[in-house]
Amino acid sequence: MESEGFIDGYRAMLSRKALGLGVIAFAQVRFSVHDRARSDRFEREIQGIERIVSCHNISGTADFLLQIVVRDLDEYGLFMRDVLRTLPGVTSVESMLSLREVKRDVGLPLP
Repeated sequence: MESEGFIDGYRAMLSRKALGLGVIAFAQVRFSVHDRARSDRFEREIQGIERIVSCHNISGTADFLLQIVVRDLDEYGLFMRDVLRTLPGVTSVESMLSLREVKRDVGLPLP
């Protein structure tokens, strides 16, 4: 499967709770000006932010959907103020907090 390109890599499944990451947040990020250079810069910058564990460019009323993990709500508030709201192009952020993780990403379904 590796030689055919089906395997991108290997990873260990770590316990978020054991690592002290008690909060999962989803943030819908919106831009008021849609310009390619600004969007590209935003995408480059989020690659280096460890607290953002996934990012999707989405359709609908928001431009990006981020999944973020932090220790607690205080840390999330600081992250919003000091990191998310300062990213290039961001004009608004709507947060949704996970109350309980029902199903964790366990990989892709195989045919």
